[in-house]
Amino acid sequence: MCIKERNASDSTCKKLLRDKGCFADLCNYAFFQGRQVIQPEELVSRENDLSTLIGKVDKPTEIKRYRDVVRKASIHGEYVIIGVEHQRTFDEKMIFRILNYDATIYINQVESKQEVYPVGSFVFYTGDKEWKSPETLKSIPPEMEPYINDWRLPVVELKTMDARKLTNQRLKEVVEISQSMFAGNYDDLRNNRKIETESFMMAATFTRTKIKREDLPEGDEINMCEAMDRLFQRFENQGIEKGKREEKQNTLKEQLKVKLGTLSRPLEKQLTNTSLEKLNELTLNIFNVTSEEDVLRIIN
Repeated sequence: MCIKERNASDSTCKKLLRDKGCFADLCNYAFFQGRQVIQPEELVSRENDLSTLIGKVDKPTEIKRYRDVVRKASIHGEYVIIGVEHQRTFDEKMIFRILNYDATIYINQVESKQEVYPVGSFVFYTGDKEWKSPETLKSIPPEMEPYINDWRLPVVELKTMDARKLTNQRLKEVVEISQSMFAGNYDDLRNNRKIETESFMMAATFTRTKIKREDLPEGDEINMCEAMDRLFQRFENQGIEKGKREEKQNTLKEQLKVKLGTLSRPLEKQLTNTSLEKLNELTLNIFNVTSEEDVLRIIN
């Protein structure tokens, strides 16, 4: 997995959940099947740096843990701390990471002599494959079940969420658009409704769909029908340009083989990655080429 893509996906998730309405709606989906138990106005942001000290008093060791999004929420007047971890790939050890994060929050509350609030966490998974990592610590022998604490990890999968249970407009848009992109169902996207441009770009980031902001109509809102028409036109133009480039590449390779007698594999590979503009320049200078070095000077 590309680190740049992972960071973009993580940043997009944090930006989405920075919106209290989105955070509350996602938590209500994860914990209460969509019932509106947690209200946006009853959320308080918390630091995501969960540093704690362990070891001997004279030689403490600092352990730093960073959570993606952490908030304190009031539920019927009782406070809880909720942590959301974004994942776009499987992590077999995720349940242990969550246990570590949650335990660190408890330790920090105790050691700072604060009131100790319960901690709940879940994973917001935006990958395109089904989540198969463990959602409990381990299999416990039946005889020991009453004596061994387990730890559970709820997982919300973007690809299979039921958007009908969501009430926040932005979160609902991101989920619906993402699911259409995952399915490759662009006809479903091409309907006459307006959405926030940022919601569309968030969905594109989560699904690794190669869409740039400049590909879409200007403005904070876009008409989906117009936006998809523009995208289809861009894809069509790219296909035409790719066809022209491949045709030009094949013609030039044959001409160079005739002129030079042979063509090295590195040069063939470089010609395959050369832009149409440079290929046209090479065509104009084909009669001046006497060596592979001449070709490289023109296309580089």
